[in-house]
Order: sequence, then structure tokens, then C-alpha cells
Amino acid sequence: MDVYLVDGTYELFRHYYALPSARDADGREVAAVRGVLSSVLGRIRGGTTHIAVATDHVIESFRNELWLGYKTSEGVELDRLAQFSVLESVLSAAGIVVWPMVEFEADDALAAGAVVAARDARVGRVILCTPDKDLAQCVRGTRIVQLNRRTRVTLDEQGVRKKFGVSPESIPDYLV
Repeated sequence: MDVYLVDGTYELFRHYYALPSARDADGREVAAVRGVLSSVLGRIRGGTTHIAVATDHVIESFRNELWLGYKTSEGVELDRLAQFSVLESVLSAAGIVVWPMVEFEADDALAAGAVVAARDARVGRVILCTPDKDLAQCVRGTRIVQLNRRTRVTLDEQGVRKKFGVSPESIPDYLV
């Protein structure tokens, strides 16, 4: 079996800008939620049996105390931020595993989930569904790979080396 781990924050942001506005009966913006849900359900309809979605429920994390200027929610539209809790509720109601991160980030959940899933002998591949360069450090051989769902490009360890010129383990140094 393959395990798909989806960067819900990236997906929510991507759909927020890609889709026309849509509001629910209470007037809340929900277009991005609909886009992410449709995308995840499409993967399930396509045969995916194991999937989890991680979100940055709160944009700020302990890293903001460590690094001045680390990403914050400053400047992020309120109707985009408000969709996180709606997305998490809708995905959970659909029976999809959701990791709403508060003290850590979605990347942390995806990386930890990949390590745990890869230890399970029943798992053939772990697919990290995100274009985030930071997560390229998690790629291991052909067992843990990274999928950019927008471009449909999958990177295994050889692909990471070709794209960045370094091994996955060296991605943190490469990005500094």
C-alpha cells in the first residue's frame, strides 16, 4: 500500500488563489476548502486508501521565538485563515485523518508521518504531497518520495539530486 501525506496548508493557499470566491449559507468564504476537499476525494476515488492531511492550524510556531522574521500570519487574508478550521472539520467528517498543527508546523507532521509510515513493512511507498523544498530532505530512495500535485512531478532520491545538486540529507544546508 502507498501512504499519501498531504500538505493541507499549501493546498488551501493554492486553491484560495486558484478558485473563484464561494460562500456558505453563513457568508463564510469556503472556495479553498471545497477545492482541497475535492482534490483529496479525487485521490481517494482514484484508489488511494491511506491518506492524511496536515495543516498549520496556527501559522506562528516556536520557530518565531528562535528566528526574528520567521513566517507569520501577518498580511494573510482573514477569510483565508478562517478556512483552516472549516477544512479540518470537513476533512475529519469525511473520515480523512487530519493533523492540525498548533505548536509545530504541517511540515513537521508530514516529516514525522513519513518516518513512521516508512517503518511499516506493509507500506510500499510514502508520498509527500507538497512542492515545499524543505521536505525534499525527507526523501529516501524510492520509498519516501515527494509529489508536486500541481505539476505532477514526483522526486525520488535521484530526482532530488538532479533538481538540487545535493542529496536529500544536505537539503537543510543547501537552503541556508
